[in-house]
Order: sequence, then C-alpha cells, then structure tokens
Amino acid sequence: MPESSKGSATQEQKAGVLKRTFSLIPGILLCGVITVISLGVQAAEERIFDHPYIEALVVAILLGMVVRTAWQPSERWRSGIAFSAKQLLEVAVMLLGASISFAAIVASGYLLIAAIAATVAIMLAVSFGLSRMLGLKTKLAILIACGNSICGNSAIAAVAPVIEASGDDIASSISFTAILGVLMVLGLPLLIPLLKLSATQYGILAGLTVYAVPQVLAATVPAGIVSTQIGTLVKLVRVLMLGPIVVGLSLFVARRKRQTGNAKTVPISPFKLVPWFIIGFLALAALRSFQLVPDIVIAPVTKTAVILTVVSMAALGLGVDVRVLSTVGGRVTAAVTLSLLLLLGLSIGLVHFFR
Repeated sequence: MPESSKGSATQEQKAGVLKRTFSLIPGILLCGVITVISLGVQAAEERIFDHPYIEALVVAILLGMVVRTAWQPSERWRSGIAFSAKQLLEVAVMLLGASISFAAIVASGYLLIAAIAATVAIMLAVSFGLSRMLGLKTKLAILIACGNSICGNSAIAAVAPVIEASGDDIASSISFTAILGVLMVLGLPLLIPLLKLSATQYGILAGLTVYAVPQVLAATVPAGIVSTQIGTLVKLVRVLMLGPIVVGLSLFVARRKRQTGNAKTVPISPFKLVPWFIIGFLALAALRSFQLVPDIVIAPVTKTAVILTVVSMAALGLGVDVRVLSTVGGRVTAAVTLSLLLLLGLSIGLVHFFR
C-alpha cells in the first residue's frame, strides 16, 4: 500500500475515533446531571437524618426513569447513555476491589466465614428457585437472587453485565430491592428487644440481612459500636462472595454460548471467559490485602467507584420502559419479599450459635 494511502487510512481511523468519542458526550453529560442531583439528595438526607435512607444510586435510577417517561431520548443521546450503563459500570466494579482486604476477612474466624458463605449459597439457590417458580425470567431471577443474597444493588449492578441482563430487568430488581432495603434499616432494630439479641448477635444479623454497607451502618448504630463493627465485617464477607459468584456466572455464560453457537472448537482463554473488570476487581483486592495499595488512595478510589456507579444507574433509568416494569411488578415484589423473609429467618436461626 502506498504511503499516501496508509496516511489517509490512519487519518480516517482517527477521525472515526474522535467522532465516536464526541458522540458519547451528550448522553454522558445527561447522566452526569442526574448524578449530581442524586448525590445532592443523598447529602441532604445525611444532613437531616445523619445517614441516607435512600442512596444516591436509587435516586439516580428513579430520576432516570422519570425523565425517560416524560421524554424519549433520540439517537444523539443514546450512545452516551449506553456507554454510561455498561463501560462506566464495569470500571466502577473493578475499582471496588481496592476496598476489600482478604486479611480482615480471615481474622474474623473460620466458623463465622463458613456460616456466612453457607447462608449466601443457600439463599442464592432458594431465591433463584422461588423467582423461577413465580414465573420470572432466568436473568431477572439471577439478579434478584444475587441482590438478595449478597449485597443488594451493588451485586445486581456487578452481575448484570456478566449475564447480559436488560435495563428493564436491572431496574426491576434494583427498584424493589431498594425499597425493602430501606424497610430493613427501619425495622431491624426492633428485633433487638423482641428476640433479646446481644450486640454481637445483632451485628451478625444486620450484616447477613441488610443489603448495602451504608444501610448496615444505619441499622447498627442504634445498637452500639460493637454491633456496628461486627455488622460491617460480616457485610464485608458477603461482599467478597461477589467475586467468585460473578466469575462462576461468567464461566457458565461462556459455556452456554459455546453450546448454542457454532461447533468450532477454539481454545478458550481465561481472560476471555472472565470479564476484564472482574479480573481487575480480584487483582486490586489482592494488592490491597498485601498492603500494596496505599491507604491514602483507598478513599478517592472508592469515591470514584461510587460516583461512576451512580452515573451508570442514571443511564439504566434512562433506558427503562416503565410499561415493562408494570407487567412484572407484582411477581418481582413477591420474589424479593419472600426471599428477604427467608433470609431473615435463616439468619435469626444462625445468630443463636454466636453469643
């Protein structure tokens, strides 16, 4: 190929990249505006109530749905919205690995770790089976099972890109999970006198049943610092379960694609089977565990992950058709509610072994 042809081809490629990059800006900016409003709402809650009852990511997805109901985004906005919903969410999940320390998990004791892992495994199977019995689609059932069993909205957000869930499924599972998460924060402290729970027992119960880390703090602060520390630690173990589960799901999805696709036998690389952001998540967690990530970096990285997650939730909300939500609302509500009640019952039985 002549040099002039090569040069023109390179210029065309650069121009194409720039064009695609600039096409993302309107949608990303729109998601950014919704993010700023959502973070402002959460900040106002923290000033008034000392902690947020409804997190910014829930506000973002609800605001996005409101905007989508009133206005249909044109092609000019869609590419940036889609980029925010997928690529930015993957980056956020990867960055969360920097906040996980394997050493802190091991220090909590192997019996407690085994009990938490068993609870997560049992509830994954029970929640998935219950959702399927209620007629929900497989991907939606997986999202509900992971959200209920691991860490609510964060688990749903992490699992969704792996199983290629639709925006409607993500919004459905997150919306109802978020509502019940708030009710758990408000109602769980009532069980302390009712069941005569010690600070240790209540901390374990909160860590096993409450969805998000901030919600664990909100639910345990009334019970004292011991409950708060234990609840946070138990919650951390649940969050750590997300890595192996997502890796397992990615392997399962890849296998199903090979079975339903063409019959070519191509060597499979682990880096193709496991999403890049999960590899990054585990790598950052390992670096953090070996104290190779400076403490001064953790707070900014975690904050960045939170903001990117809120941006992604805004994008997901903008892609949701409310009419689809109305067709599955009753069944999703029943699946999430029954799953949470079963998790609560299992956890109450478990905490009596930890006095």
